[in-house]
Amino acid sequence: MSDLDPMLLKCEFDRLTATRHMGHVASVARGVIEVEGLAAHARIGDHVTLRRRNGPDLAGEILHVESDLLHMLPAAAPDGVCLGDRVILNQTPAFAPGMHWLGRVVDPFGNPLDGKPLLSGVQEQDIMQAPPPAVDRKPLGQRMETGLAMLNTMLPIVQGQRIGLFAGSGVGKSTLLATLARSMQADVVVVAMVGERGREVNEFVEHALGAEGMKRSVVVAATSDQSALARRRCAWSAMSVAEYLRDRGLNVLFLADSVTRFAEAHREIAVTTGEQPSLRGFPPSVTPLIAGLCERAGPGTGEQGDITAVFSVLVAGSDMDEPITDILRGVLDGHIVLSREISERGRFPAIDLSRSVSRSLPGAATEEENQLISQARRLVGSYEQSEVMIKAGLYSEGADPLLDQAVRVHDELDAFFAKPEADGIKNSFDRLQLILRRAGAALV
Repeated sequence: MSDLDPMLLKCEFDRLTATRHMGHVASVARGVIEVEGLAAHARIGDHVTLRRRNGPDLAGEILHVESDLLHMLPAAAPDGVCLGDRVILNQTPAFAPGMHWLGRVVDPFGNPLDGKPLLSGVQEQDIMQAPPPAVDRKPLGQRMETGLAMLNTMLPIVQGQRIGLFAGSGVGKSTLLATLARSMQADVVVVAMVGERGREVNEFVEHALGAEGMKRSVVVAATSDQSALARRRCAWSAMSVAEYLRDRGLNVLFLADSVTRFAEAHREIAVTTGEQPSLRGFPPSVTPLIAGLCERAGPGTGEQGDITAVFSVLVAGSDMDEPITDILRGVLDGHIVLSREISERGRFPAIDLSRSVSRSLPGAATEEENQLISQARRLVGSYEQSEVMIKAGLYSEGADPLLDQAVRVHDELDAFFAKPEADGIKNSFDRLQLILRRAGAALV
């Protein structure tokens, strides 16, 4: 569909309005601006523009409505705002994705960020819509090829599954997401870049995804310098794009980087509106907020497609019990943990197998494959438990047959876990079986 499709142009004109409501600033306190004269027309979530007398216009969003006042959260510091400054109620922005958005980079409001014109689609999408009814959802689908031997075998991802990717900064989280975006089996890819550094948006699009990856992708980005309102909306808007594509029968890969910044943006807004922090600085409302976003992903209903989702989390200091990590572990269908120690010795992806789990097992693999996975896990666990002793030269062959096998197979398994896989899941399992057989460790 062309960006200048007559139907799209007609829809753009139909959304225009000839009237605009206006109010004025009544007070400014604690980062919130109180506005008079708009309470009868405004709704929570509407956008407003404050016309400063001495300075540029200030955009904002309505957070609270009273009988004669509304509370506006500005998108920037309210410096220079005066009592009586005019506040204009904007037309509620229509978020209407379309198939012509594939290959494009947009902001949370559907505006293009790649310098090219982009019209909204025909059908408006609610960025806060409810997930499909639980009893009507399809079961998880077939196992998906990921382009990585480790995820093809030890940590399978199936269609409609929701996985958490937990990592500290600088251990390969974004690189792993980019690899999945390029190589993972899916019809289309939707990427939510929440609070990302500005330079990394273009780097991700140009180098990580590349021209081929972008052909089947929509990137929704809100950089770290944008307001908390835009950063929080980014995840919702990207999920709305994924739901639009899912409703057309497509199988969607949804990548969110990161849920931590999404929660931090919500914390800024919640504290401003008076909600008290309780979960290590996060407000109580962050739990249903994250759960609601995750539940929108997953299997669809009837003829719908599925949304297979990978939600990344920034884990400060490798604390796997911090609030956001703990919330996500409880609502997702598995988690992948990246280890700084593994990353520092040069293995990519730096997945810590012992701390990672896919809840699609054992159903996602055959009996023979499950035996291979189980044996490989035992060998990896045995080696890790005795690693200090082995490196100190205290290991003596023959004392423990399982440890003997683990030592023999360790280097080959470690190299296997780092391998890309372009030849499919079966080839990955065949190579894993050969490794275990050579070590005398296979059970099959």
